[in-house]
Amino acid sequence: MALVPPPISDRPVFAEVDMGADSTSSTVRATVVQASTVFYDTPATLDKAERLLADAAAYGSQLVVFPEAFIGGYPRGSNFGVTIGDRTTKGKEDFRKYHAAAIDVPGPEVDRLAAMAGKYKVYLVMGVIERDGYTLYCTILFFDSQGRYLGKHRKLMPTALERIVWGFGDGSTIPVYETPIGKIGAVICWENRMPLLRTAMYAKGIEIYCAPTADSRDVWQASMIHIALEGGCFVLSANQFCRRKDYPPPPEYVFTSTDDDLTPDSVVCAGGSVIISPSGTVLAGPNYEGEALISADLDLGEIVGAKFAFDVVGHYSRPDVLSLIVRDHPTSPVSFTSATTKTHAS
Repeated sequence: MALVPPPISDRPVFAEVDMGADSTSSTVRATVVQASTVFYDTPATLDKAERLLADAAAYGSQLVVFPEAFIGGYPRGSNFGVTIGDRTTKGKEDFRKYHAAAIDVPGPEVDRLAAMAGKYKVYLVMGVIERDGYTLYCTILFFDSQGRYLGKHRKLMPTALERIVWGFGDGSTIPVYETPIGKIGAVICWENRMPLLRTAMYAKGIEIYCAPTADSRDVWQASMIHIALEGGCFVLSANQFCRRKDYPPPPEYVFTSTDDDLTPDSVVCAGGSVIISPSGTVLAGPNYEGEALISADLDLGEIVGAKFAFDVVGHYSRPDVLSLIVRDHPTSPVSFTSATTKTHAS
């Protein structure tokens, strides 16, 4: 069927797609959000998230996936004043403001997101910048349709200059959640190019593979199609669509080396959000036109057929030749022990 939204003025546009799904199969209506952060303004970003979530829920969506770093913002174009051996005063101030826009997990913003998921009866996958003391993490939060916070995934490997501002996740936050609408997990941006991480997700039985990203290049689509085929799963990739005016103006926020060539309406991230089936068929998107809610009906019965042809951690694996060990315990730089028994000298 064609997913045609009801007419709502001044709201994002849904992509229209003909699914041709079998009405007797178990289907899930899913939406990926393509929209920009209100940079440095987390309360306003949360308000925007709720408006988008309400629109998706009104359209019957059961699962809504937001982009990487939607809450807290993706610091596109910024280098935070860093050169090897030095950090500028302005760069330190930029980080202070970015740190202030991040959220604690758990915390009041997480509570609000949980309440939104419960209010609109949707499973919610939300990209945030997580603040843990003075270190920030690029994180995905998961909520169920009853308004419960399920857990998080911290980006294992920040890319390039992201490592200046984000810490590294560990193996304790690579969950796949078994829900009534399928097994849901998330891998962030270029983590999706890490074959061992993907293999860990496949081994956990992921069926709805969420891939929030900041990569709007055409080549990203090839990765998403490959993952859908490789994993025999649905892939839902959400990216922001941003113009220069969605970030603070210079000199408060500077796109290093490019700001002189940008106008307020210049596109600095073109989106490309997409939904792909286990057969590699593009169900909705990619969208490069503007902010949008991109939706499709996922026929979970397709997963069985895809796995029949190729099950990467099942009949198509060779554990006698190739194997993977995942260290899924938390890591900490400091551990404290308390004695529970006294030692007596003889």
